[in-house]
Amino acid sequence: MNVVFHIDELEKWTETSHNVKNLLKAAPEAVIVVSVNGIAITGYLDPANEAFLSMENVTFHACANAMRANHISEQSLPDQVIVVPAGVLDLIELQEKGYAYIKP
Repeated sequence: MNVVFHIDELEKWTETSHNVKNLLKAAPEAVIVVSVNGIAITGYLDPANEAFLSMENVTFHACANAMRANHISEQSLPDQVIVVPAGVLDLIELQEKGYAYIKP
């Protein structure tokens, strides 16, 4: 099972974290990507999200366009975050590969 969680609202980080944890409890084999764009990109810099960002079996993507718009450098992101050219394109490509789309 492949799933992409989309965060584009800053206040959705906590809900997404809970959704991902619950999914992994029910389906530990799930392949999970969290794709972040818009103002929510700043959540990568929030210490409150460190535990979520350190979860195993979860891949985190950051939209380069949102990073530029919010003046966030790639060097300021946690090491495990993968920068993608455009969050919208990332979501499209993942869905084309069969990922289920979840928007908390």
